[in-house]
Amino acid sequence: MSTNSYFAHETSVIDDNCKIGDGTKIWHFSHIMSDSVIGDRCNLGQNVVVSPKVVLGNNVKVQNNVSIYTGVICEDDVFLGPSMVFTNIVNPRSAIIRRDKYKTTLVKKGASIGANATIICGNTIGEFSLIGAGAVVTKNVEPYALVVGNPSKQIGWVSEYGHRLEFDSTCFAICKESQEKYQLTDNKVTKIS
Repeated sequence: MSTNSYFAHETSVIDDNCKIGDGTKIWHFSHIMSDSVIGDRCNLGQNVVVSPKVVLGNNVKVQNNVSIYTGVICEDDVFLGPSMVFTNIVNPRSAIIRRDKYKTTLVKKGASIGANATIICGNTIGEFSLIGAGAVVTKNVEPYALVVGNPSKQIGWVSEYGHRLEFDSTCFAICKESQEKYQLTDNKVTKIS
């Protein structure tokens, strides 16, 4: 199926009342559920599920085998790696319906989540942070933070370009690849140019 504004592979299923932006591509066997909002220029890989009321900003890249559950909001330029996992209930039980207990998970602008990572619901993933492959995120992640492991722990900082930052003794760093400049103050990173 194709429209003038977005592309959807013929095997994808798109429910009623979805908003899908211009230039977005939805690939094989993906399911976009009702009342979800997908921005412009997004790319949803094979076997992606977008649950009702999910919001994806512009230029969000969702790799194969990702389920994005109700309660998840991804801002612009977010990357969701292959088979990464979101949750939306802290204490799920098959026999107990807890739809009124869904927690919001916010993935801020430019954040990247690696393959097979798990994001426990109710947390905020900071701007331009990088979640390593296989990490299990159980708490909020600072902007520009690099986190890995189970449970995840911060091991450094990354630039908007996506490379590790090395701060000097005056708490300044320059991304070698992009020449972006950053300052570290009170355990928070700010891009200064």
